[in-house]
Amino acid sequence: MQQKVLDFLNELAKNNHKDWFNVHKEEFEKAKDSALGSFQTIYNKLAQTDFLEPMKMYRIYRDLRFSKDKTPYKTHFAMYAGRLKPNHRGGYYLHIEPENSFLGIGFWNPEKEDLLRIRKEIEADDELKTILETKDFQSTFGRLYGDELKTAPKGFDRNHSRIDLLKKKQFLLKYDFTDKEVIKPDFEQKVVTVFQKSRPFVDYMTEVLLTNINGEPL
Repeated sequence: MQQKVLDFLNELAKNNHKDWFNVHKEEFEKAKDSALGSFQTIYNKLAQTDFLEPMKMYRIYRDLRFSKDKTPYKTHFAMYAGRLKPNHRGGYYLHIEPENSFLGIGFWNPEKEDLLRIRKEIEADDELKTILETKDFQSTFGRLYGDELKTAPKGFDRNHSRIDLLKKKQFLLKYDFTDKEVIKPDFEQKVVTVFQKSRPFVDYMTEVLLTNINGEPL
């Protein structure tokens, strides 16, 4: 990722209006192309070891219809690559923003049936907990992120030994990057490496969602 990407986003954050953006459209296009190049490199490397849907790079223009914040532009570049359905689940997200760059992996808002299936598996065995407690997972991601209920979900024991996982409504991993890391020559490979470290978690969740509670294919 080139320094000009962060430089442009920094200036955009200070001048988030159409007049400034129109004058600096050329700088935007150069920054966007640089970010896209990095995103494509990451996608191509990741696709060598996983099954992916086409990559999506998000538009810079904000949807203002339902937002109180009327600034017209996002102050970040981002990409998303979903895993190829129906046999693979989850997806990979990368967010580039000065002092707020990170990647995210996992399951943002599982459908009601999928969420129940995940909870039933967590209730039945400790495989997910074991994955989350491995040394490699802990040193890379630290913990599982995502919204959760304040109490046990309906039908589950509030005193269950894995109640912290049962209360989850989202199942997400996050890894932060400093600005210095973003512009290093090995940044793209570092992103791919972190994404790959999530595979035990992603593969476990995929297997759960493609089988019933007895482990039989759906």
